Amino acid sequence: MMTRRQATATLLASAAMARLGWAGAAHAQDADAASAPFSLPDLPYAADALAPVIDAETMELHHGKHHQAYVDNLNKAVEGDEALQSLTLSDLITNAGTHPPAVRNNAGGHWNHSFFWNLMAPEDQRGEPSAELIQALETAFGSVEDFRTGFEEAGAARFGSGWVWLIVDEAGQLQITTTPNQDNPLMDVAEVRGTPILGNDVWEHAYYLTYRNRRPEYLGAWWDVVDWAAVSRNYANALG
Repeated sequence: MMTRRQATATLLASAAMARLGWAGAAHAQDADAASAPFSLPDLPYAADALAPVIDAETMELHHGKHHQAYVDNLNKAVEGDEALQSLTLSDLITNAGTHPPAVRNNAGGHWNHSFFWNLMAPEDQRGEPSAELIQALETAFGSVEDFRTGFEEAGAARFGSGWVWLIVDEAGQLQITTTPNQDNPLMDVAEVRGTPILGNDVWEHAYYLTYRNRRPEYLGAWWDVVDWAAVSRNYANALG
């Protein structure tokens, strides 16, 4: 039986997908679990739209090869298992610890990247952080600049591959956290659980063509492509 905590986390994951507009594309199985596989959502902008921070070749490889591989491998992982095929992506994420590693890893990769693409925008489409988000960042970290510094430091310190996140935790407070591999804070296996409102991919494939092994440089440059209006919406929705 699903606990109240699991049910809440599942609802949060579903809401995150729905508000970003890719729930249907990301899990066509919701309409017909028996016949439709998971699929790769389109990028919400051209591959070169975030250059020079993220160059077109990196974007094409990251989205078209790496993200596509997570989708393909997730379809293979649930193939032939009616119980798994009946679950939504949010179910797979929030109860990741109960599923085989191939499901956990590839569902995480699919969810994380779909979330990631929608946190960024071309220069003429980026919004500003809301007054409510600015106030929350100042309350939690002292200032927006201190938050950015803490976020960059956490991402640089994440050993190996993984993600760095800004979340609304279960007490409704902002926290910076990191996860290994393709885990995320919505998962039942996360050390710190909460609703992601911002996240950056610190796998080398996200930055290596431009920044080589200079992960801190990538983390610092990334702010120039963040769509703060999207992050602000995520914050408002996480609070309910």
